[in-house]
Amino acid sequence: MAKLTIPAQELMYPGHAACPGCGAALAMRLLLKGLGPRTILSIPACCWTVIATPYPTTALGVAVLDSAFEATGASISGLRAGADALGLKDVNIVGFAGDGGTADIGLQALSGMLERRTNAIYVMYDNEAYMNTGIQRSGATPWGAWTTTTPTVHGHPGKPELKKDMMGIVLAHRPAYAATLNPSFAEDFERKVERARDIVGPRFLHILAPCPPGWKFDSAQTIALGRLATDTGIFPLYEVVEGRLRVTRKTGSLKPVSEYLTAQGRFRHLKPEDIERIQVGVRATWEELLKREREDLSRAMTPSAPAPAEATLAAK
Repeated sequence: MAKLTIPAQELMYPGHAACPGCGAALAMRLLLKGLGPRTILSIPACCWTVIATPYPTTALGVAVLDSAFEATGASISGLRAGADALGLKDVNIVGFAGDGGTADIGLQALSGMLERRTNAIYVMYDNEAYMNTGIQRSGATPWGAWTTTTPTVHGHPGKPELKKDMMGIVLAHRPAYAATLNPSFAEDFERKVERARDIVGPRFLHILAPCPPGWKFDSAQTIALGRLATDTGIFPLYEVVEGRLRVTRKTGSLKPVSEYLTAQGRFRHLKPEDIERIQVGVRATWEELLKREREDLSRAMTPSAPAPAEATLAAK
């Protein structure tokens, strides 16, 4: 019998208000399994404040602070300072914000938290639009995607800008740990959460969160669509530890991006040449990731190569 790799404890309870098939709900459930009950969450205005914490109820078995939309990074810096002042060294301080509250409205607070070297975990659950307020585009919305503010009527092509490279922005701050996670790969997800939990310093987790109503797909297909996101190279899985990158899922050859795109109504308007443009970009990004991984591995195997001073891996 295979060994159970996912913790059995449940810190997210029935009775929440998530939509059927919500990737953000799966992300929270798996995240808390790995972090455990000694956790304080800061959640800004987003889907999750509606899902779990409408006063006076909660669907979470950990302490939660509802913070302002733009303030997640600042709030977890304050929570960390308060916990340290009380001698609560074994408490996980975690910000859990959507892509709008991270890539757009909360970017300055995230940057400040990383620059201050706050000993906390910042989680961006990425459903690629402002879903709680009606599916408006965010900086993390992919190129060409339909949203209510990037319509596809009258020849409009969907979102004209590229998806913001949040991992690139975060890595420029030299965090102690950064990783991409996908609930469709629960074992990889849990291992990264547990690794982040045991590292000291600023940590960033970028979690893909498929959204059935916003992406326009059958809610029964969330896991399958999430797997396609990674196996086509749209959302590759990797981690950066001590400044060195390691890809955590490789499938030999990537599946065509068309398999992922045509499964969602938000991309239904794309023409063959649009899909090919996306394919070319994904292939180039994937090759860049593999190249960096090879280079980082080569440096790690060189005895004279010093470990980057900015990464702190002392266990809590």
